Amino acid sequence: MPANKSGPAPKKKKGRRGRLVALTVVLLLVAGIGFGAYWGVSTVRASFPETTGSLKLPGLTDPVDVVRDANGIPQIYADTDEDLFRAQGYVQAQDRFWEMDVRRHMTAGRLSEMFGASQVKSDEFLRTLGWHQVAQKEYDTKLSATTKKYLQAYSAGVNAYLKDHQGSELSLEYAALGFTNDYKPEPWTPVDSVAWLKAMAWDLRGNMQDEIDRSLMTSRFTPQQIAQLYPEYPYQRNRPIVDGGSVDPATKEFDPKGTSTGGTGTGGTGTGTGGTGAGGTGTGNGGTGAGAGARSTRGATTGIQTQLSSLSKTLEQVPALLGPNGNGIGSNSWVVSGEHTTTGKPLLANDPHLAPQMPSLWYQMGLHCRTTGPKCNYDVAGFTFSGMPGVVIGHNQDISWGMTNLGADVTDLYLEKINADGYLYDGKQQPFLTRQETIKVAGGESRKITVRSTNNGPIISDRDDELAGVGKDAPVADGAPDRGDGYAVSLRWTALTPSKSMDAIFELDRAKDWTGFRKAAAGFEVPSQNLIYADTKGNIGYQAPGQIPVRGKGDGTYPAPGWDPAYQWKGYVPQSALPYEYNPKRGFIVTANQAIINEKYPYLITKDWGYGARSQRISDLIESKIKDGGKVSTDDMQSFQKDNSSEIARLLTPYLTKIDIQDKYVRDAQQLLNGWDFTQEPDSAAAAYFNAVWRNTLKLAFGNKMPKELRVEGQCLYVRPASDTGPADDQDKLVRECGQRAGNTAQPDGGDRWYEVVRNILDDPNNAWWKTEDRPGHPGLKNRDQLLAQAMKDARYELTSKLGKNIDNWAWGRLHQMDLKNQTLGKDGPGFLQDLLNRGPWNLGGGEAAVDATGWNAAGGYKVTWVPSMRMVVNLADLDKSRWINLTGASGHAYHAHYYDQTDKWAKGELLPWAFSEDAVKKAGQDTLTLSP
Repeated sequence: MPANKSGPAPKKKKGRRGRLVALTVVLLLVAGIGFGAYWGVSTVRASFPETTGSLKLPGLTDPVDVVRDANGIPQIYADTDEDLFRAQGYVQAQDRFWEMDVRRHMTAGRLSEMFGASQVKSDEFLRTLGWHQVAQKEYDTKLSATTKKYLQAYSAGVNAYLKDHQGSELSLEYAALGFTNDYKPEPWTPVDSVAWLKAMAWDLRGNMQDEIDRSLMTSRFTPQQIAQLYPEYPYQRNRPIVDGGSVDPATKEFDPKGTSTGGTGTGGTGTGTGGTGAGGTGTGNGGTGAGAGARSTRGATTGIQTQLSSLSKTLEQVPALLGPNGNGIGSNSWVVSGEHTTTGKPLLANDPHLAPQMPSLWYQMGLHCRTTGPKCNYDVAGFTFSGMPGVVIGHNQDISWGMTNLGADVTDLYLEKINADGYLYDGKQQPFLTRQETIKVAGGESRKITVRSTNNGPIISDRDDELAGVGKDAPVADGAPDRGDGYAVSLRWTALTPSKSMDAIFELDRAKDWTGFRKAAAGFEVPSQNLIYADTKGNIGYQAPGQIPVRGKGDGTYPAPGWDPAYQWKGYVPQSALPYEYNPKRGFIVTANQAIINEKYPYLITKDWGYGARSQRISDLIESKIKDGGKVSTDDMQSFQKDNSSEIARLLTPYLTKIDIQDKYVRDAQQLLNGWDFTQEPDSAAAAYFNAVWRNTLKLAFGNKMPKELRVEGQCLYVRPASDTGPADDQDKLVRECGQRAGNTAQPDGGDRWYEVVRNILDDPNNAWWKTEDRPGHPGLKNRDQLLAQAMKDARYELTSKLGKNIDNWAWGRLHQMDLKNQTLGKDGPGFLQDLLNRGPWNLGGGEAAVDATGWNAAGGYKVTWVPSMRMVVNLADLDKSRWINLTGASGHAYHAHYYDQTDKWAKGELLPWAFSEDAVKKAGQDTLTLSP
């Protein structure tokens, strides 16, 4: 629901006059601050696309029709594949070219060409990774001739639009950029499209942040304490995606009906680095914790920790188009067999969780051959990315599919012993592989950098001045080479090896059955995604695809010694061995970033799964519906997507309500929790108070004990130096330390990993984690109930300051708000321009690790950092009765009628009708544009 203040503008009146009035009012306001002469109504409307009549599109063989519905969603009809994708490029450029242009500059490390010196650091890092270079190799050596033809046709369509449009005719943002930059877009290339898959892979790269965070924790915590903060996955409570199965040791074939045997995964037993081990297995109830005086005996914060902290800050500056990497990134998808549905055929749901932005990352579209056959193979609709041909998630005439992040550990950080000439490997000095990069800077001089790589990958520690003095006391095992001036850090990542994932997109779009779907999945190498499946014949399935490394020593939880061949990757998990299911007996499949299979699977996928809070809740909802012969309807699937029940509230609230609170002011708030059903509606006072208590509980028990590199930037505390191993009660040695981490990536973030941490100590009231140190004027807390009581008090006063003294006026949505911001000028542009481009806030329900995953970072505050970026429910019995919704709208043009016309419905959990058949599309059509040769 929209917020009571500063909310989105009211819906515009239908008709041209109503829209012009709204635009005129806005632009008169702009004129009042000196830009009226330039920013006229015509400037804003100049980029609005033509959606009716006829236009010429050179290169077509036959006319193409573009039918748009009441929400401006295009459905394209053509007679050849090349015509179809040429038109797709043209139409996406009509609606979203600014977004496309920014994306390709980001993936190529060329943002400085558009936005100046502020983007140089990001560009340096991205050039070091070499996304565009790898994409070029993919295009040259990996992709099929057919895929190349499609990419060329798509590019030709984009360039046809660019030929006739420039400046404000492309987008309002180009008019704004013209004040400071004479930038003009270059022609689109096929590699610009391929490179977007690298951005996807980067934001879905797995546990790299956990690897950094664990290493940073070694300055404050012992290996046992770190293990308690990264518990083992609760296999017995939260069901993996695949219930069983085994891999034949001889054939390497996975059998979903086989009996699991073997250990816990090859390459999963290494010792880590620096004597910290792999984190161990967690101690469960009664663990030792990190109590008031518990400190690492490792001594001063090591140089490598300083380096990793600096690296982490550099990563924060890299534009994360999908959202900040970490525990929150994920998605929900599930499919229910026809034996359990009211339609008699499968129902499939999907809602990827990404960062809220304007416009939405997704673009809804249909691609239809008037007659399917050898010349024209596609009849598909769903969600794709502007700048990339095809459909990424959706359905065709025969099958439907959804995706969630598999979470495979596909990155490893390596410590490198280097000198000016090269690096040490297997006892011998090896030369760097180097290349020169020139970064052009709008309004400034070009910058030149040298990218150095080892056999493990690019040295990413070269990209920050703070990383030059590499750690002098790096945490590596005995037998490490002389430290000298320290170690560098390189990155090995599957996405830096050319793959054929773009081929897989088109194969998915034209697959007709389970066999075709699995063949396409096998090519979806990077990023690794859980793929669920349903078809019109009634079958359901799941396939885990992707290039997943097989390690030698080490398990990917800590940086590995790059000089030791024992820590090298030994290859990849065979595609044939990756888990799958087809028509499982239980009649449904749920994927929501939980473990994909049990601990007996013979290959190590990751040690850092999501912990299954969402997936198990979805399973429970389905099972409660189908027990005793019940059936799941399309409405049920939609309501499941909006389920906002909090698992941690269900676990923790009984403890909170039993605490004897003497202060009536605090007790009044405590009583909000009596009888609360643990749902997180936007107007819920109980949800607001509980989440504030949860945030303060985490802060007291864990957050204030974290090293400064993991605490929120600017949050300053008096703490004992990490080097101090003296008596715990010596308060004279406390020093002031301020946090260094961005609020949306700080720890503890409050996700379902922290549910497990707290669950494991909740019945141990004297566990050391519940204890805090004595500070001048602030006696330490001694046990669980004291800490929870303090958290309730702190939450009461926090919400009083934020929401007012009267608890009757509290509401979760007033704390938990979503803003939609243009990802470039909407964040860093002039204030008046941000007002033009951004929308919000909206007051939202839901929460972190709820099915309605409107995520927030407990260390940083209540602001929404993750959302279901789209939602869909596909009805395989009648595809025209499917439903979908996008976060914003079809258009990327501010003040266009379809800029954010879906957001209010999205916030309420509503879905739009999804027409697919030609008759249904024509019936729903509002505008038709014919593109002619």
